[in-house]
Amino acid sequence: MTAGLSAPGFPEDAVRDRARRGAAAIFPDRAGYGHTLHGAGAAPAADELDAARLVPPVFVPRRLGKLIDLAREPVYADVDTSAAVGGFAATLPVYVSAFGSTQVAGADLGRAVARQAGRLGLPMVIGENVVPVNGYGRVTEGESALLGRLRAYAEAVPDEQGGVIVQQSTEDADAEVWNLVYSDPAARPLLDSGRLGFELKLGQGAKPGLGGMTVLAEPAARRVAGQYLLDPVFGEDAGQVLRSGTPGTFTQEILAHQVHLMRNNYPRARVWVKLPPGRDVGEAAEVAWQAGADAVTVDGAEGGTGWAPSAFLDHVGLPLAECLRRIARPAEAGSLLVSGRMWEGTRVVKALASGATAVGIGRAALLAADTDADDGLVRFAEALALELRLLVSALGKYAVDDLGGEDVWSDGSPRREAEFA
Repeated sequence: MTAGLSAPGFPEDAVRDRARRGAAAIFPDRAGYGHTLHGAGAAPAADELDAARLVPPVFVPRRLGKLIDLAREPVYADVDTSAAVGGFAATLPVYVSAFGSTQVAGADLGRAVARQAGRLGLPMVIGENVVPVNGYGRVTEGESALLGRLRAYAEAVPDEQGGVIVQQSTEDADAEVWNLVYSDPAARPLLDSGRLGFELKLGQGAKPGLGGMTVLAEPAARRVAGQYLLDPVFGEDAGQVLRSGTPGTFTQEILAHQVHLMRNNYPRARVWVKLPPGRDVGEAAEVAWQAGADAVTVDGAEGGTGWAPSAFLDHVGLPLAECLRRIARPAEAGSLLVSGRMWEGTRVVKALASGATAVGIGRAALLAADTDADDGLVRFAEALALELRLLVSALGKYAVDDLGGEDVWSDGSPRREAEFA
């Protein structure tokens, strides 16, 4: 896999432990059982969502209803973790977030994630700029191309589960990526079974307001010189340049028109719209849903797997908790999919209880597959599934769709008590 893959500031060791040990890793070290006293820890919260707490009730009428249905006392194993994720059936309220043409998601690791996401029945987004940089893959470009990931996923996914969503940026549109995929025989099984989608990218969590960025060696840079801004920011003799995509230009009218075009031109594909954690994220989500998008995906400022200026990583964009506050999800239609430091069950449940339909895993998926190319992501998902069942059951509920604001408490301030009541 990727030599030396790391994720500074992310709980890498815990993710890799889950990728190795699966569900056993959600418990304290078993070697200490019987002579170690465990209790509330003092781990610092990374952000507001981490600082919030899940609050099980004393009275559990839904548990009584489940007891009557089952004719026995319900247990955590009775929790239904399946979810509808942007028009796709998923075994968990989870999708694999977009990572595109960055080197870290190159041929081996990108395919390993795709294979395991397919086995798990989790929807997977293929990110931007793969075709302009790595090629489409129909003839000679190899397995780092888009078709390599799509084929790896399609060969592994069970019937009637999951789906592949192909993201498109400005440069992808110039390369007619959606047209290539929609008409390709390799994508036909997914298209015919309703498991192909397209995602219009307006931005991302790692660098809101900017396009995609990667570092390219000079020979690769020369191949894409007419498509991207190339900046020798590292020095004329470095042998590498910064490759930057354009962020795209959007107004309310342009976004609505783009969604209408997607619906008209690709009627059999699901339509997703990806938003950055911008100050008007709630308005943008409403415009996308009203125009007919099946899903809006939002990276919090904590999200992102790619290369970005440090200033953007540390200081730009709304935190995910604030994005969730600003978005009013439609009551009857439209999935709200969110990402940002998702790797364990409590953060997932808090996001779902705060209005999200499902969450995206990016860094966690890459680290898990990097730990074990055959089963790391599968074991990681097994651990997450057990945590979800335990947490949802403790909240007196038996389906992830039943989570709500009453299940989360923040810091006790009057403002937040009202929001999470």
